Amino acid sequence: MDLGHGVVTPGGDATQEKLRKLALPASLAGKTVLDIGAWDGFFSFEAERRGAARVVAMDYDCWLAAEGHPSKAGFDLARRALRSSVDDVTLDVMDLTPARLGTFDVVLFLGVLYHVRHPLLALERVFSVASDLLILETEVMRLGSKRPMMSFFRGDELGGDPTNWWGPNEAAVLAMLRDVGFREVRVVWSRPPAVSALRAARRFLRAARSGDPAPMTTALADRLVVHARR
Repeated sequence: MDLGHGVVTPGGDATQEKLRKLALPASLAGKTVLDIGAWDGFFSFEAERRGAARVVAMDYDCWLAAEGHPSKAGFDLARRALRSSVDDVTLDVMDLTPARLGTFDVVLFLGVLYHVRHPLLALERVFSVASDLLILETEVMRLGSKRPMMSFFRGDELGGDPTNWWGPNEAAVLAMLRDVGFREVRVVWSRPPAVSALRAARRFLRAARSGDPAPMTTALADRLVVHARR
């Protein structure tokens, strides 16, 4: 994050590249935005920079200093440095309801879906507070099928992170979004199928030679960005 006065945080994620893939509207003037899984707040502050009238950053595990994650200190520091008006709420996505937070024109659900134990139920909660646009970014698995399906990760076999639970394929993500009530569901970033299949096959073969199932799981993992509207 650019905190001004020549200070730019080093970061640990390709946030600028992810921002480009998200196709976030250039102007959010007058919009209300909820950023679920905000962590250090990069996308919350970006929404504010793009003119959003109200932004709520929401997180739970990261802000409670769960094992393997930092605390809320990064978000608090950035908000002070930016003199930001972004609100914050410490709330689990499974406890999200319109009665608690209201509804929002734009909901960001970035890098969270595969961390929840009950993904379809989590999407129902997200749908309940999304009055217009949901921007979802998630891990997906290239499972070689056009049918909706998900892979369950045992232990920490995906990326060494025990909080990674499910890897849906692209078809499953789209089907779940439609099932919970979104009428218009559109993929805005995904690797072309041929490229994805070839890339996954090469990585899988390399990982298979190691004999370790964790690299084999990671070999099939990819990312997806979807815009969904009510």
